[in-house]
Amino acid sequence: QVELVESGGGLVQTGDSLRLSCAASGLTFTTYTMGWFRQGPGKEREFVAQIGGSDTFIYYADSVKGRFTISRDNAKNTVYLQMNSLKPEDTAVYYCAAKRGGWIAVKNSDYWGQGTQVTVSS
Repeated sequence: QVELVESGGGLVQTGDSLRLSCAASGLTFTTYTMGWFRQGPGKEREFVAQIGGSDTFIYYADSVKGRFTISRDNAKNTVYLQMNSLKPEDTAVYYCAAKRGGWIAVKNSDYWGQGTQVTVSS
């Protein structure tokens, strides 16, 4: 049984930083592309960042490029999202997702976490 568990969300102020974690179990972690997505109030779920199994294919949404950093620790089966210079528009539920190889997107992810709330106050 595959499980993805996010943690690290919270309420912060504009300009603050947060680090999200996603612990995976029940899958061969290194064979999965891991991604972070978010869904803001009244918005559709959107791509934030992805990372391939060997730290390859790292990509970011334009809205977070230069502020967010995705990384993974394959020994711990964990993927991270370091978020700096947070803005109110970053407020959303952040989801971790996994896809067996290749590019990850909302419509092709194999597994999803339950999400963690990030709220950025102005």
